[in-house]
Amino acid sequence: MIVAHRGASRDAPENTLPAFRLAWRQGAEAIEGDFRLTKDGYIVCIHDENTKRVGGTNLAVSKSTLSELRKLDVGAYRGEGFKGTRIPTISEVFSAIPDHHKSIYIEVKCGTEIINPLLKEITASGLRREQVVVICFNAEVIKELKAKAPQYKAFWLSHFKKDTSGKITPSVERVLITLKDIRADGFSSTKKIVNESFISGIREKGYEYHVWTIDDVKTAKRFKKWGASSITTNVPGYLKKHIAPGPASG
Repeated sequence: MIVAHRGASRDAPENTLPAFRLAWRQGAEAIEGDFRLTKDGYIVCIHDENTKRVGGTNLAVSKSTLSELRKLDVGAYRGEGFKGTRIPTISEVFSAIPDHHKSIYIEVKCGTEIINPLLKEITASGLRREQVVVICFNAEVIKELKAKAPQYKAFWLSHFKKDTSGKITPSVERVLITLKDIRADGFSSTKKIVNESFISGIREKGYEYHVWTIDDVKTAKRFKKWGASSITTNVPGYLKKHIAPGPASG
């Protein structure tokens, strides 16, 4: 499965409706977006804690109302063609999903306070449970989400570090302990450092493995061969053209 990272973010402003709509046109099976809770309880699609990078004005998302955030232009920084683009709400992103065969990876960028509003939005969207995946670096978010709504898939995210001796952190053992504790359905990681045996260790215990962010064909093919269930990319159209269809093999 090809997942569009913040939409087709190489060609359009990240986490915006133009980026998501372009991703669908380019053939992505799923989109990935970053979501935060506003001061007045709305869920909006934006990666950073503040709006400085994409909107020019520095507003903290958690301390701003939806109305304040919607006044910002988050497309102009990518060119005249995107001028006037606004930060979308999660309901608008849901509404842009074209059919029941497409999915969304909802990356929670804040804490557990978002879970109840998020579940209400998912229910209101009319999306099938198979279309929804929740992902987060914060294991407690995944744990609470699965406790309240076990019907939705949820993956724990992590980077990797390697010390001078070559030891990788977190280890396969630590990942597996965490996945079991939070009742996650799978694990998603950066492409860096991770190897085939690490992925095999995750999959052999019945968990899914997913990877981000890959924009070159050689690396994408390698992770597909290693058993990645999905590959998140900034260039979904490009990878779709060069990665042969079919299930991952391990």
